Amino acid sequence: MRVEIWSDIACPWCYVGKARFEKALEAFPHRGQVEVVHRSFELDPGRAKDDIQPVLTMLTKKYGMSEAQAQAGEENLGAQAAAEGLEYRTHGRDHGSTFDMHRLLHLAKAQGRQDELLALFYQANFAEERSVFAEGEERLVELAVAAGLDADAVREVLADPAAYAEEVRADEREAAELGANGVPFFVLDRKFGVSGAQPAEVFAQALTQAWGERPPLQLLDQTDAQACGPDGCAVPQH
Repeated sequence: MRVEIWSDIACPWCYVGKARFEKALEAFPHRGQVEVVHRSFELDPGRAKDDIQPVLTMLTKKYGMSEAQAQAGEENLGAQAAAEGLEYRTHGRDHGSTFDMHRLLHLAKAQGRQDELLALFYQANFAEERSVFAEGEERLVELAVAAGLDADAVREVLADPAAYAEEVRADEREAAELGANGVPFFVLDRKFGVSGAQPAEVFAQALTQAWGERPPLQLLDQTDAQACGPDGCAVPQH
């Protein structure tokens, strides 16, 4: 079974939702037969790389809330994250473009290190004092190397704005086609969708339902053919 997760590194509910989903997946009896693929989704597409501002400033401008309301929201998110065993800085975080990070996540996917890099991006953005936005590309290189990627390969991608750009945009177009207008958005076997950072119990139910409704395997050719089995391999007799 395949689970696709559309998310953004700047999305706090994606950070919390990933932990809740993984809690459900860890307890799922068929965990070893579930493939998890992370898909790109930008909450702020088209934002310039040098357009960096405090999270509270972004929230007040984007949603028209007061700074006190924005801070209360951050405190609530901090409590939600703590309940999942996650660190969360409720003060002093900044906000910026995540496009380059999504491009690097596609590089990491090609090398089988996508989940590791996403976890490090989340940790860096929500829990650490150092910024993933203001420190520039070398900060992204540092995190990518920690996830197991080659530094030169990472710098090569960052130096080429076209590298993996279409893969990011394709993910975003597909999210729109599936009706996702927010993240996190979970799609199970292209049959069931779960929107938002739901409780682990909801994810557990979705996994069980999706697994139970998989169609049985249909053999397209029932004719006899040579094959190997527990008793050995059939050898044609001439």
